[in-house]
Amino acid sequence: MQRPAWEATTTTWTFCRTKERYSALSMRTEGEELRGPGTASVSNLEANEDEEENSPRACCFCWCWCCSCRCLTMSPSETSALPASMQTNYAPTEEELRAWSRSFDTMVRSTNGLRAFREFLCSEYSEENLMFWLACEELHTLSEAVKIEERARIMYEDYISILSPKEVSLDSRVREIVNRNMVDPTVYTFDEAQKQIYTLMQRDSFPRFLNSKLYKSLLLKSQSQPQGNC
Repeated sequence: MQRPAWEATTTTWTFCRTKERYSALSMRTEGEELRGPGTASVSNLEANEDEEENSPRACCFCWCWCCSCRCLTMSPSETSALPASMQTNYAPTEEELRAWSRSFDTMVRSTNGLRAFREFLCSEYSEENLMFWLACEELHTLSEAVKIEERARIMYEDYISILSPKEVSLDSRVREIVNRNMVDPTVYTFDEAQKQIYTLMQRDSFPRFLNSKLYKSLLLKSQSQPQGNC
């Protein structure tokens, strides 16, 4: 079956950006070798790094988890979408922690719960599942058609495209639904995919989280905290 025109365009654009950056890095490396060791200007290197950081959605050919490639970390737009407590220190109470153990939905609707669960998923290299779910939740809050379409295409590139290192695991049926929906994106474009990832986290990651050292240490810490006076 022929792929939609919009998907082919997105894939071609991503590949070209990857190829361009690879070529630029190769040229810079060759230039440094010609100049010899110790002759590269620190300010020039920093300027090149800043330029790469500011380039739109630049990526590399590293598809493994053995390095700190920027394509494996959250973009500024993803970070800004996080609740404030997910970007700062957190100290859930024992009552909160007990509530999480009884309900996955309670945990993901709690900012402390999201912070703890995300930290656990990072340790399992599956943070993209939670980030995709949060991106879907944020998509539902948009109302302008232009912003919805723009955000949907970014989400597709980040989490659905097979070229993305943060691709989430979806079955063929759901992937086909998303591809059809992307012809005319709405706030409901990723609903089936969101449900599948939610179920995956609930059935697979959540039980391991409750048995993890992280959850147990948070529970122990909350029990050692002094109780307020009545």
